[in-house]
Amino acid sequence: MKSFSESYKAAGVDVTAGYRAVELMKKHVERTRTPGVISGIGGFGGLFQPDTAGMKAPVLVSGTDGVGTKLKIAFLMGRHDTVGIDCVAMCVNDIVCCGAKPLLFLDYIALGKNRPETVAAIVNGVSEGCVQAGCALIGGETAEMPGFYPENEYDLAGFSVGIVDRCKILDGSAVKPGDAIIGLNSSGLHSNGFSLVRKVLNISEKNINTRVAELGHTLGEELLTPTKIYVKPVLSLMQKVNVKAAAHITGGGFYENIPRMLKDGVAAKIEKKALPQMPIFKILQEQGDISEHDMYNTFNMGIGMCLIVGKEDAGAAVDELKRCGQPAGVIGEITVGEREVVLC
Repeated sequence: MKSFSESYKAAGVDVTAGYRAVELMKKHVERTRTPGVISGIGGFGGLFQPDTAGMKAPVLVSGTDGVGTKLKIAFLMGRHDTVGIDCVAMCVNDIVCCGAKPLLFLDYIALGKNRPETVAAIVNGVSEGCVQAGCALIGGETAEMPGFYPENEYDLAGFSVGIVDRCKILDGSAVKPGDAIIGLNSSGLHSNGFSLVRKVLNISEKNINTRVAELGHTLGEELLTPTKIYVKPVLSLMQKVNVKAAAHITGGGFYENIPRMLKDGVAAKIEKKALPQMPIFKILQEQGDISEHDMYNTFNMGIGMCLIVGKEDAGAAVDELKRCGQPAGVIGEITVGEREVVLC
């Protein structure tokens, strides 16, 4: 007998919608399959066999995160195929900061009403993020929770595991004064600070589709731009240049994230003029009357990831990143100090 509960449906949970969602997402999940995958979706656990050939001491690196209130923009726009990229990015960009290659990803979608087409669109985005990161989507969970979430809203979170040889972990121990700080351009706001963004810009159905001349497109299109995934360019760079440390510029901006890649006795001096000048940050600062400190303590300011390399390797590092399609440049240097960020 096929699984179905009339009583459960009357309570607001339609299990058949879940089955339909799984059928719709299968083609998206299949795009992410890599050689290590040894199970399909639908089991009690996702199975993955990592390739540890050539590694002396393999170390697993894990990361988990969500998309936050950026989801409110997706709800207003009625577009759900990009936030999955954000979800993957927030996890795998953290993992690559350890020097690790992401292997697998799992997602969790909780919603007020299971609309299979919406779920499939979300998973489409997750799958695209996995493809960009080179990892496999090996499982996930969709939870229909009527009365907990509004019918047209959902939450999205994810979990990823990567691997790195212990001797190649990026721990910042080799960082020294004189080293160069390489900034990798962001695609915009990424997935942080949206509670402040929504308040400053007074985001609503009335202005979400308003075209903004400085941006070159609508406000909603700007805000919904997916987070950049840096995995492939960074891993490629590590094969050619000695990368000493990395920092994903997420919540907490420069002031919280850059010190995480520093050791005692050194500081980071950042040249503000070297950063990309993205209109969205100027708009937010002016309309919200936000101090410079708060801007750099909340947003990525055009730089989604920072890498530390020797001064002599800076030129080669920037060239390699650009060859991989990732705009980048030298944005500062390491100085003597105590794990702080100095803007100049």
